[in-house]
Amino acid sequence: MANELERKEAVELEKIAFLLEERTCRRRDLIPLLQLVQYRLGYISEEAIGLLAEHLSLTWSEVFGVASFYNQFRFYPPGKYDIKVCLGTACHVCGGDILLENFERKLGIEEGQTTEDREFSLVRVVCVGCCALAPVVLVGDEVYGYMTPSKIEGLFTRIETNKQLKDRKDDGRPSS
Repeated sequence: MANELERKEAVELEKIAFLLEERTCRRRDLIPLLQLVQYRLGYISEEAIGLLAEHLSLTWSEVFGVASFYNQFRFYPPGKYDIKVCLGTACHVCGGDILLENFERKLGIEEGQTTEDREFSLVRVVCVGCCALAPVVLVGDEVYGYMTPSKIEGLFTRIETNKQLKDRKDDGRPSS
């Protein structure tokens, strides 16, 4: 699985390099190019930073400095299931920080990281706009409101069940 993901990333990096060769870019194009890289890869890799630095005649540190300034950019590959724990005011007051700690313990990673198998990534977000449902967790685009530590295990059970159903469907087996 990891080799397949690495191969896909290498192909995307080649496409990005080709796109860069086709256009003349200036320093002011750095942020749109970083956005392009993140759109294509899902994150900003070290190799991509090197490509951009070379193309724009900047140092690696200059490119990384700009990218790390903005919280829209991530520097790790996203997991198949991207878990976002809201820590906006309402969610924080209702225990969002405790939820984040529970997810970190359950997944064996810290906020801002992805599990080795790339199944799950975990991030804190400032607000998802569902304050009435606080505390809120998002898995992909699915919103889970009124979340509690005791509901976390059920969330993972639901994810696993959905994966098994999808696998059965993909194998052509009936899903009982």
